[in-house]
Amino acid sequence: MNIDLKKHHQAAIEIACIGGKHTLNYFQKEFKVERKDDTSPVTIADRETESIMREEIKKRFPDHGILGEEHGGHNPESEVQWILDPIDGTKSFIHGVPFYTTLIGILYKDEPVSGVIYAPALDELCEAAKGKGARLNGEACMVRRCSSLNEASFLTTDVTTAREFNLDASMQKLIKKTRLHRTWGDAYGHMMVATGRADLMFDPVLNIWDAAPLLTVMREAGGIFCDINGNETIQTGNGISCSRELIGEVLEQF
Repeated sequence: MNIDLKKHHQAAIEIACIGGKHTLNYFQKEFKVERKDDTSPVTIADRETESIMREEIKKRFPDHGILGEEHGGHNPESEVQWILDPIDGTKSFIHGVPFYTTLIGILYKDEPVSGVIYAPALDELCEAAKGKGARLNGEACMVRRCSSLNEASFLTTDVTTAREFNLDASMQKLIKKTRLHRTWGDAYGHMMVATGRADLMFDPVLNIWDAAPLLTVMREAGGIFCDINGNETIQTGNGISCSRELIGEVLEQF
């Protein structure tokens, strides 16, 4: 199976927007919050949005595979896999905070080649395809030049999760060494780095649907997405986004 990257990437943009716009039917409204087996929250908005996105993919590309946070895998043997997170930042969504996103990553032969991060409540769309650069709302975007932690703004999803994964010491080092830290987290934090509005984002824990678009977006924006060992991958369960000039000093903190 071959991939028409331009066609598939454009479809990913369209489908992320379709899904993201559906979440607005529930955003800042009343709805029931349930708990998954891992105690993380889930809502009807998460489930409905992913179902809508999956149906769009199946309609356009019936031979492709799909893996989503809420509804599992479909056609896992396909060389083209669509990785979906209908609402990344469900806790923000539940509390009416607009820093949640709808995510799509496309993998071809296990390699990330397309990434879309859409923040529907803010109407911000950051997307990139392999070799084609990165854009924010259609305009080229790049990471900000920053080569020293003492000049960097540092984002993370929260300040407690690192402790659960024995990374609190590293987190505290980053907080102390950076000029500014804020918790504009989840994929929105990585998008802030890709668009030059922050310098460093660290997630102590990521599932593949959280990470799937990030490697492509960061590379095409001139930066790096890697794990705490410096591996440029979406598979190892944690992630750092920053400029390539900064990554050496960041990794020294782990």
